[in-house]
Amino acid sequence: MTTTARPAGSPARTPARRTGVRASRALTVLTASVVLLAVVAVVSLFAGSKDTGLGDVLPVLTGGGDEYVRAVVDSRVARTALGALVGAALAASGVVVQGITRNPLGEPGLLGVTVGASAAIVTATAFFGFTGGSATVWVALPGAVAAVVVVVALGRRSGSDSVVPLVLAGAVLSAVLYAYIQAMVLSRPDVFDSYRRWVVGSLAGADLATLQAVAPAAVVGALGALALSSSLDTLSLGDELATSLGVRVPLVRGLGIAAATLLAAAATAAAGPIAFVGLAVPHVVRALVGTAHRWQLPTALVLGAALLVVADVLARVVARPNELMVGVVTAFVGAPFLLLAVRRGKVTS
Repeated sequence: MTTTARPAGSPARTPARRTGVRASRALTVLTASVVLLAVVAVVSLFAGSKDTGLGDVLPVLTGGGDEYVRAVVDSRVARTALGALVGAALAASGVVVQGITRNPLGEPGLLGVTVGASAAIVTATAFFGFTGGSATVWVALPGAVAAVVVVVALGRRSGSDSVVPLVLAGAVLSAVLYAYIQAMVLSRPDVFDSYRRWVVGSLAGADLATLQAVAPAAVVGALGALALSSSLDTLSLGDELATSLGVRVPLVRGLGIAAATLLAAAATAAAGPIAFVGLAVPHVVRALVGTAHRWQLPTALVLGAALLVVADVLARVVARPNELMVGVVTAFVGAPFLLLAVRRGKVTS
């Protein structure tokens, strides 16, 4: 066997050195994402369906200003904060779901979160006279969590530790609940009217009460996901190898599902189903910082927040004086991006 000697005086290319380079790049990307989030959050306070210039908003931020402008800016503050939380939660949930399923097309809806929340809204409207408003979060959140509990229970009845029964159970439950939802909204006009306003996904009418209601679930989910980052890295090697390295695969997968559920349920309950954030952002993050979850998760949290705030700003200004639903904007932007990523071969697990 022929070996090539390293020239004298040249530095050794050790794994530690290569990891350091990747870490420095990831740290740069994370820092840039934080700066981007700060910039778009400020822009969000000035942008809207109504024209408000610098001279209108600055006095409000310093405690003065016109009463009407103050109300507008206050609503934008709540909307920006809630949008950042929803975007961060969806993006981090997508990273975890793709990590535990090792499926590059995995997203929070795979666990039944979206359809569970939707079914809860429809049921509350049809049988309990629910009319929407700020109480929506208290209907959608338990519905989303309950759907995932059913999916996990059905998946475990197979007796297998594989993720395949879980995915199949999610598909079955989604099909059943979607059929139930369609039956209800087509037969009950009052249900359709309430459901159609929620199902597209919107931050219009966001308030701090909604933020306070969903923030605990989102924070617990985010902390849980961050705590699992190293285990998710090992899990990506395959169940058998992860087990041989000392990882308790069923426990890690169960905790990952719990974290992803809390994140996605909080986001869906707060703003309705918002497409493509949980699917597309993890691919963007992996392209920027690599496959290490200790960098993927914090970057996804920040970048997801920034991207959803940007989408919400576009939703406000594109069709002035009217507004688009933010879910429409993310679908229009996310679908072409995902197609481009697939064509360029950048969709990786």
